[in-house]
Parts: sequence; C-alpha cells; structure tokens
Amino acid sequence: MPGYLNLPSLWFLFIAVLWMGFFLLDGFDFGVGMLYPLVGRDDAERRALLGTILPVWDSYEVWLIVAGGATFAAFPGWYASLFSGFYLPLFLVLLALIVRGVAIEYRSKHAGAAWRRRWDIAMPIASGLTPLLLGVAIADLAHGVPMDADGNVTGNLADLLTGYGILAGITLVVVCALHGALFLAIRTHGALAERARRTALGLWPLAAVLLAGFLAWSAVQAAAPAPRRIVVLVLAGATLLAAAAAGPLAWLRRTLAAFGATSAAIVLLVATLFLWLYPRVLVSSTPGVASPTIFSTASNHYSLVAMTIVAVIFLPIVLVYQVWALWVFRARLGAEEFRRPPKPLDWFGSTSRERHAGPEPKPPPDASGGEA
Repeated sequence: MPGYLNLPSLWFLFIAVLWMGFFLLDGFDFGVGMLYPLVGRDDAERRALLGTILPVWDSYEVWLIVAGGATFAAFPGWYASLFSGFYLPLFLVLLALIVRGVAIEYRSKHAGAAWRRRWDIAMPIASGLTPLLLGVAIADLAHGVPMDADGNVTGNLADLLTGYGILAGITLVVVCALHGALFLAIRTHGALAERARRTALGLWPLAAVLLAGFLAWSAVQAAAPAPRRIVVLVLAGATLLAAAAAGPLAWLRRTLAAFGATSAAIVLLVATLFLWLYPRVLVSSTPGVASPTIFSTASNHYSLVAMTIVAVIFLPIVLVYQVWALWVFRARLGAEEFRRPPKPLDWFGSTSRERHAGPEPKPPPDASGGEA
C-alpha cells in the first residue's frame, strides 16, 4: 500500500483540516443561533447576541464550501459515493444553512414583533439541524454503510439513522451549544456575559456525558488498523479531557480558557474520526464489498499537483483573513448599544445632523465690546 507521504494522503489531510476549521468556527455560530432566544430576554439583548456573529458568520461557511469542492476535485469517486446515498441529508443541510443565513440577515429588517418571533423560532431549528445531520453523516462514514461493488451507497435514509450516527449528531449539537455559550460569554459584557456563562455551566455536564458515551462506543467499534489504533485512542482521550476541562474553567470564570478547551475538543473529535477512517473514505458494511479508499477514488496525479499549488498559495491568505476578522470584531457587546438608535456618520466621523447644522454660532458681544 502507498505510504503516508503521497498526494492522496495530503489531500485527505487537507479535507480533514477544512472540516476541523468549519466545526471550530461555525460551531460557535450554530451555538449562538440555538441559544440567543433563550439567553436574550428582550429584543435588544437578542440583537446584541446576534451582533457577535453578524459580521463574520458567512465567512465560516467558506470552510464547508471549500471542503465540498476539494472532495469533488481531489476524490471524485468519494464525492459520487457520498451523493449516491447521502443526497437527502445533504440537501436538508443546505436548506438549514439557507434558513439560518436568511434569519441572521433579515431578522432585524422589520420592526414587527411577529416578524422577529418567526425568525427566533426558525433560526434555532436550522442552527441545530445542521450539526445534527452532519454529525450523523460523518459518523456513518466510519461506522459503515451498505454499498455495492461500484462504490454506490445502496441504503436509504433509515439505514443512515443508526444508533451510533444519531448519538454522534446529538453529541455534536450539544457540544456546539456549549461552544456557542462560551463564545457569547467572551463576546458580551455585563448581565449577558454572566447569563451566557451560566448557560454554559448548565450545558457542560450533558455535553461531557454525551461525548464520553460516543467516544466509548467508538472505541469499542474501532476498525482502524493496529498501527493507528493507539493514536486514535489517544486522540479520543485528549478530546474527552479537553471537554472535561471546559466546565471547571467556566466555573472559575476563565471563560476564554474554557472556550479554548471546547475549541480543542471539537478539533480533536474531528481529527479522531478522520484518522479512524484513513485510508478509507467510506466504510462498507456489506459483506464481500471492499471499502473505497483515497487511492481508489483520487483524481489523477497532474490534477492533484495543480490543486496543491493553488492550496499552498491561497490557504495562508484565508487563514490570515480569518484571524484578522476575529481581531477586528473582538469588542464585547451589550444590550445598551442596541437600545439607543444609531447615529449615521459622514465621511469625516461627524453625525449627519452636525454636518447640516453648520458651525456653532458665537455668542453676541456684550456692551463693553467683548463676548458674553
């Protein structure tokens, strides 16, 4: 079998990194979308909570788009197998992402209470449905799906909704909610930040239990070859430790460190599943049908070389932009900023009212010839 130092392995790693980045960054967006109607007690607070992700949420979806595009270009056989059996779940993911995006952008376009209430219902549902479906799909890749000799997934939606996959989806939803609550705790101030921290403390035991159960089930059913089994188990243990540290850190009011712990847990969880999968791209549960691998589904060598050159050039640019965006929009928000109406600014920073009013008149001179 080809060694690790080859282009198919490199692109499998690159796709895994893209999924890590997506769940790390959009994961707290999903959490904010699920929690903001609960953490925010009035419209101003909810607008403040949504304001923490409003400038950057769409840039995080780029990681998912690039992951799909990279799979199509680098492993067309993998892409075809995915859509042969996961078409309906992936379509539902796309629909949920559309609803979430429209809700974020259009919720505050109308002042009517009924209008905003509808989006306050639609956005949490869409924000929770996306990690649920993606968690089920990714877990099924490693757990196994029925396939034929041509690499097509032959099962229906019911075959994909296994106990293992459902547990993975629910676990990912709760972990994203915890991740989002801690993000809100570091991006807001005052009562909002404290409420978000308490929400995180309430979610942490459930997230830890679900994650421990999913990782234990994964360890029992591990199908990784013996040379990598130890590494997979070490990564799984590190995932659980990182998630376990988030609760005590949040209780000690070290919310930034707690957010770092959930970030590490999400990255390690995705890394564990992809390492488990390698070098396969799907696990076949049909007896006598071999699982497709990165080598049997990869594009030709010339295509992979050209894609590698493009990735080496543009990936650092994307990473720099993401860091820059997080730095620019790092200010903490509170409800008070959203209760007073905004003042439009002109090009020089003065308000439009000041610009049209002109300079302030001088007081009239007094009888002695001086100014009053």
